[in-house]
Amino acid sequence: MDVQTLTYIIVGLTFALYIGIAVWSRAGSTDEFYVAGGGVHPLANGMATAADWMSAASFISMAGLISFMGRDGGMYLMGWTGGYVLLALLLAPYLRKFGKFTVPDFVGDRYYSDTARLVAVVCAIFVSFTYVAGQMRGVGIVFSRFLEVEIETGVLIGMTVVFFYAVLGGMKGITYTQVAQYCVLIFAFMVPAIFISILMTDNPIPQLGFGSTLNDGSGVYLLDKLDGLSEELGFGTYTDGTKSTIDIFFITAALMVGTAGLPHVIIRFFTVPRVRDARISAGYALVLIAILYTSAPAIASFARVNLINTVSNAEYTATPEWFKNWEDSSLIGWLDKNNDGKIQYVKGAPFVGKPNFSEARGVHGQRLLHNAPTDGANELYIDRDIIVLANPEIAGLPNWVIALVAAGGLAAALSTAAGLLLVISTSISHDLFKKILLPNITDKQELMFARMAAAVAIAIAGYFGINPPGFVAQVVAFAFGLAASSFFPIIIMGIFSKRMNKEGAIAGMVSGILFTSIYIIYFKFINPGDNNAAHWLLGISPEGIGTFGMIVNFVVAYGVSRVTAAPPQDVQDMVESIRIPKGAGASYHHHLAH
Repeated sequence: MDVQTLTYIIVGLTFALYIGIAVWSRAGSTDEFYVAGGGVHPLANGMATAADWMSAASFISMAGLISFMGRDGGMYLMGWTGGYVLLALLLAPYLRKFGKFTVPDFVGDRYYSDTARLVAVVCAIFVSFTYVAGQMRGVGIVFSRFLEVEIETGVLIGMTVVFFYAVLGGMKGITYTQVAQYCVLIFAFMVPAIFISILMTDNPIPQLGFGSTLNDGSGVYLLDKLDGLSEELGFGTYTDGTKSTIDIFFITAALMVGTAGLPHVIIRFFTVPRVRDARISAGYALVLIAILYTSAPAIASFARVNLINTVSNAEYTATPEWFKNWEDSSLIGWLDKNNDGKIQYVKGAPFVGKPNFSEARGVHGQRLLHNAPTDGANELYIDRDIIVLANPEIAGLPNWVIALVAAGGLAAALSTAAGLLLVISTSISHDLFKKILLPNITDKQELMFARMAAAVAIAIAGYFGINPPGFVAQVVAFAFGLAASSFFPIIIMGIFSKRMNKEGAIAGMVSGILFTSIYIIYFKFINPGDNNAAHWLLGISPEGIGTFGMIVNFVVAYGVSRVTAAPPQDVQDMVESIRIPKGAGASYHHHLAH
């Protein structure tokens, strides 16, 4: 059976499963819509958290980044994994005990201010939309290649599916859908990884295959081979980095603390009955996440070796079928600059920006490109987001594995998109309408506002998916920087400092997110020509500036809080009670009742 038919079958079955679960477990109250009724088993919650956490960036882009960046790509691995540990140990149990199931709700009550709540709502929506744009883009890429539709059409199909189970099911539907999505995405990620590890190193465990010798009789280690190939093509040693240490540090830190401030992950800890269960589900999630994250460097290296061996200096007419398939989806491109019919793949950008494909064909049968400069030796353009998706095809794996990877990529993107859309809808319905604008609305009206907000959010997310501000992982990195600079300092100081007051929190959040977003917008959109180390502040790239924004937030919040009045005594007592285990099993139901 051909790839497209198999993909339709496997993706169709998984979509039917997701929608079926959403209908079966649809929310009937705000309690179920926001936190799934608070009765989810820790293992199920751990699986749902892992699926929520491992987005299209983790599944599709991370191995692609490592594949092209080499050692520098490890910062995504360290930042995202370390951030989850930080969140699970430092924030989740305290927030769970506090009993607020949205970050703006915590900020509003802890800082006794509707203004602080409103600033937090704006930050949550801003961060979530930036993040969800990457997920929708991931959905579009998968559809464009495997179902042979335009990326725009793929985004629209993804929007429809998410609409069904996020708007109908709320957190209850999303939680059980994400359990299924975790199973799909981890199976889809690990099956090709195991296959390729056996094919290349005879070792069925990818994490061990990564450090093994190749089975081609050369006795050369995989990474030594990759270093040699990279140097030959002028890319530099794969296992050495090109980024400065300060930039690596700031990007890793931004990803870490951004994780700890991500509203869609924090909310997951309210879906279990007790604080103890929140800790246990965090442990389960960490193990389940580690399975994929520890395999990513191996997949990146296998794919890079296979890609170079398959494409570099190859006759275009003799290129394998996968190359022409991905060329049709406009995610890989070749420009024959010296008219020799061979693909020259060396260091250097073959095009300014992304290639502009035409429907016409060249003398070798390749898709022609508009407005492509002819200087430089490199003739190949590869979108980093295709590495994981194209990996099984590059390695010549069976068609069912290729179709399975498509289903896994969609599961990863849709699970995170659903969690983010829920954050947007709860921020608007619960924190904006119920707490600020319309405090007297009924439970039923609040649920209606939540569903309407989710529907509008899906439409806006779809627009960003069709017109993305960068490739998937880069867009997601910006979201983490924005979360790091806005939420993390305020949550940390809200838990651990009785002296932190509303004036400090508002000033800190506003200054942190303003500084970070202006820096990113300037270098990425207003003046991208200046986007290099020579023009960056202290050599920090836009991906890492969130850490500096976080420092700005901390300094401003601390300074302002010291020159303004201390919080009321009841707020200080509440902060103290959060950190004392007494009554730790109390549920958010007490909060809902009041």
